[in-house]
Amino acid sequence: MSTRSTLAFLKTETGSGLILAVAAMIAIVWANSPWAAAYDHLTHQDVTIQVGAFAETMTLSGWVKGALMPIFFFVVGLEIKHEVLRGELSNPRRLALPVLAAIGGVAAPALIYTLINTGAGGAPQGWPIPTATDIAFALAALAVVGKQLPPSLRIFLLTLAIADDLAAVALIALLFTSDVSVPMLAGALAVVAVMAAMGRWKGAPYALWVAAGIVLWGFTLKSGVNTSLAGIAAAFCLPMDPKRPGGPGVLHQTMEALHPYVAFGILPVFAFTAAGFPLGGEAAGALFGPVSLGVAAGLFFGKQIGVFGAAAIAIGLKWARRPTGAKWLELYGVSALCGVGFTMSLYIGALAFPVGDVLHETQVRAGVVMGSLASAVMGIVLLSISVAARAREETR
Repeated sequence: MSTRSTLAFLKTETGSGLILAVAAMIAIVWANSPWAAAYDHLTHQDVTIQVGAFAETMTLSGWVKGALMPIFFFVVGLEIKHEVLRGELSNPRRLALPVLAAIGGVAAPALIYTLINTGAGGAPQGWPIPTATDIAFALAALAVVGKQLPPSLRIFLLTLAIADDLAAVALIALLFTSDVSVPMLAGALAVVAVMAAMGRWKGAPYALWVAAGIVLWGFTLKSGVNTSLAGIAAAFCLPMDPKRPGGPGVLHQTMEALHPYVAFGILPVFAFTAAGFPLGGEAAGALFGPVSLGVAAGLFFGKQIGVFGAAAIAIGLKWARRPTGAKWLELYGVSALCGVGFTMSLYIGALAFPVGDVLHETQVRAGVVMGSLASAVMGIVLLSISVAARAREETR
């Protein structure tokens, strides 16, 4: 991305993070109000959509997860493709630190979660849940104290979160695919082949891309493969070059057009339908269940240990350089913010356990909220301390 595009991206993500927090808070308050049954009824209301021979019935939250979130993953795929080919991930010297830190930030939370869930009553299959980082929430938390911090920290966090997203997509593809319908999967692959060929046709109408994307989503939904992969596959087919010489690239133009709708529309809707969980009665025990404790500990302790530990080792061995102008305390503060897993962790959590498993669903939501909130507070406190120290140094 250009400097201007990167700044616009960061601004959108920061605003989105604040709206996400509001949406999640509304869901939690509603789920614990006298009208909690209405929230549960709304999110679990069956909705049937039929277009010709295509017919599908899912709950409202299921449609949000299965039909809206693939658009989010489409934008994530566009970001990943752009960064790999022309952005931060294309430069090996800049790439080393955030990628190594991301690897640590996946391994440590998964290990902590697994250790907590190996005993009786545990659910080891949920280990991918705390491995994710929510770009919007993490950047919003950084923005609270980030004006006096080096810009390199924002780029480090953004690049690390994108690498985290790539790992999350790989985990979804490997672990969360149900029984596969071979004919439907063959249809999806055929559409991907057509879209890949379209990628060589720079002047292809956007309407044609939309139609192909919808058909790909339909085949993927019926194939048993997670629909988020349809969004990623479609993104990788989109061409980088402009339709006309001197114009904006197709990929870049599409990403800029969709990003605000995803950030301010789709993600808050998903947060609202996925974050609400009861705090009282029998559900209160979910706060201290092995899944919730594993997720919370993985996000809070695992991300700090994994991200900062891997980054410190890489810097110490001179495999990478510390972000320009950043202090060790600031790097640790950003590592803590990586524990804000919110949207991605909730999404993976919804895939890790079967629909209707209320106990584990509640534990996942509780763990994600506790771990993300604690990580955000920890990161903001550490970075505030560093900002105060910088201010004292400037006044001397």
